[in-house]
This record gives sequence, C-alpha cells and structure tokens, in this order.
Amino acid sequence: MEFFCYHRDRPGSASLRRELLAEHWSYMDRFTMVARGPTFDGDTPTGSVHIVDLPDPAAARAFAFEEPGYQAGAYRDVLLRRWRNELGRTMWEFPGGRTGGDRYLVLGFGSGEPVEVGGPRDELIAYGPLLSDDGEAWLGTAVLLRAPDAEAAREVLAVGRYDGVEVHRWQFGGRPD
Repeated sequence: MEFFCYHRDRPGSASLRRELLAEHWSYMDRFTMVARGPTFDGDTPTGSVHIVDLPDPAAARAFAFEEPGYQAGAYRDVLLRRWRNELGRTMWEFPGGRTGGDRYLVLGFGSGEPVEVGGPRDELIAYGPLLSDDGEAWLGTAVLLRAPDAEAAREVLAVGRYDGVEVHRWQFGGRPD
C-alpha cells in the first residue's frame, strides 16, 4: 500500500538538512518510491515529499519518524496519509521528464466525497487521494504537477470543494545523476 509523507522543515534547518543529505539519501534508497523531492519557498527549502510503498500504517510511521532529518530535529511536523496512485506510474515515468517548466506540490484538505482533479492530464506527475489509515475515508488530495506558475497549479483542485489548499514549489528528488 502507498503512503504520502511530507516532512515540513523547521525554520532555520536548511544547514542541518544539507549536513544530513547523504544520510537521508541512503535511508531513502531502502524504499520503493512513487515520487520524492524537496519543496521550496523561493530558494529556501521548506520540506520533503516522499510517496512510498509500505506494508501497513505502522511501517509508514516508522518510515516517517526514523528518517535521519526527523531524528535530528530538521522538521517541524509530518503529514502522513494513505495514498492511492491514480496514474499508476512513478515520477520517473512522467513523459515530461525531470526538466523544463516549474513543478508544484498541491495539497487539498477536505472530507466527505472525493473530488476529481482537473486540468491537463499530461502535466500530472503523480496524484491521488489522501486517505485514512484504513483507506476508507477521503481526507484530501495530493498532486505533483508541471505548471507555468503557482496559480495555474492551484487550479487543478476545484475551488470551494476543499477546506484548505496549499501550493508548494517542488522538484524531482533523489541522488543527482
């Protein structure tokens, strides 16, 4: 089963994250990923996204809280939810590749009936519902996409159908080629 994990940086932790980068990559290399990568505000890192295949919620919690940056205090909080891969591929299989255009993480939080993602499908890198641990309750949507700007990225989630929406600049992660 898949899980969406977003470690949000503690303010002022960029140097600590840089120090731990090799350890972070080594830790992540142990897992099967759908997508991964840092988020930014301008040039300042703000968090780290990992969509990972794990056997159960307990394994997902261990993944999130045993991560070296979390253990060292680099993160202020962690968003961890069951997730379902609606595109059935990894970010590395995105036809648009790793470069060209801006990429974004869009998070929509809600409850009740799931809301379909809008916009051009060929710009979606990964998307799926954020779910309760048992996979039964819809709690929102997570989308990774290529878009010309943050406003266009925001438009993939229906206005008025979410309690809250966040848009973060995001880039493909992992070890450099």
